[in-house]
Amino acid sequence: MSGSMHLAFDLSFSHTEGRWARPGSWAGTSFPDVRVFQELAMTAERAGIDLLFFGDGSGIPDTWRGSIDSAVEWGIQWPRQDMSPFIASMAAVTKNIGFGLTYSSTFMHPFYVARLLNSLDHVTSGRLAFNVVASSRSADANNYGFDQLMEHAKRYERMEEFVEVCQALWDSVEPDAIITDRETGRFADPAKVHPINHDGEFFKVKGPLSSVPSPQGRPVLIQAGNSPRGIAASAKFADLVFGAGSSVASQQRHREQLDAALVEEGRNPADVGILWSTQAVVGRSDDEARARLAETLEFWDEEAVGAYLSHNSGYDFSDLPDTIVLGELGELIRAQQASPGGLVGSLIEEFGPDHGISRDEFFERGWRHATHFDHVLCGTAESVADSLEENFEATGSRGGFMFSSPLSMPGGYADIAELLTPELRRRGLLAPQQENSTLRESLRS
Repeated sequence: MSGSMHLAFDLSFSHTEGRWARPGSWAGTSFPDVRVFQELAMTAERAGIDLLFFGDGSGIPDTWRGSIDSAVEWGIQWPRQDMSPFIASMAAVTKNIGFGLTYSSTFMHPFYVARLLNSLDHVTSGRLAFNVVASSRSADANNYGFDQLMEHAKRYERMEEFVEVCQALWDSVEPDAIITDRETGRFADPAKVHPINHDGEFFKVKGPLSSVPSPQGRPVLIQAGNSPRGIAASAKFADLVFGAGSSVASQQRHREQLDAALVEEGRNPADVGILWSTQAVVGRSDDEARARLAETLEFWDEEAVGAYLSHNSGYDFSDLPDTIVLGELGELIRAQQASPGGLVGSLIEEFGPDHGISRDEFFERGWRHATHFDHVLCGTAESVADSLEENFEATGSRGGFMFSSPLSMPGGYADIAELLTPELRRRGLLAPQQENSTLRESLRS
């Protein structure tokens, strides 16, 4: 990956947590009207955004108080659609922008996913990325017949085998296997179509893939784990990594650990970029930006915060005692095979495992975590660009940023496209725009 900055829009939650009601939100329609996504795709492409990214989760958050009620009432992390048909519709009205689609290696089968993504790579003319995730939410697990979450390390072992099977299937029909000789009537050369005969710990797949090779051969692979085990998985197969938008020091550690793991796998660290998760509010003045951010903070109460935190950690925080020892809470979360990171992980990193905080302070910090208040870049295009430029240089100038917005959809993203990206391009920071190229080619520019 070059030293130029690449940008993505994270549209995973563009309609949740009250965004649907804020100024600049959809008028005369509502999620999931495909026309709004088509409009935003065209806006983002004009601005030179490289990728539209869609995270996913198939369960309604139910960890907080053991109920879906708070999540349903306040629209916390739901509703969520399977975005594959939406990507097909957005590809039809664009030419250059890429699309990132998420499926869980914990619950899905690799043959189905490999075949679907091959088809979408054809539909998008080689602009597809696959974000492979190891699921850590009980609401998702319950919908696939699991009574409890798979053990953390096992989830990554399954992920690595899942990707191995997908890669073998994508390679099972050689690029020049298709002959389509009209004189003889021969369609393909059978010597170039190979069963994979995979028989592993988690999957048994004969193959080959029953599909024509796609424009990229295989989609760009994205992985987001930032635990030591997640970083090791990224080093094995990821073309692009999705990194947490925490402190620069934390990002630098992630970059250093990933580079070391890539070298151990015999890969060149320069080839794998990290897109840092970044929430941005851009205004025509600092006052305008701050006022718009303040509007978003009014939405969150304890029920909304609790539903958000509990779902994303996999642990019910509703019955916390008056005083919490952080390390003990972290162990309880790990015992449920839930996510050891998130809010509790960041608090342990900041204060240490023996630190005790009150329940009120925990939820105050949880409110800041849920709103990303501490990590929002808020200001004019010039001031936000200053911060991005400094961050990009400090973390190795390999990758870029994946923007989300606490504001409305499409208004918050349109501000980034129309105000911020021209300023970044004026400074010479953005990768050059590629016409009619695959996503993999664009990311190498």
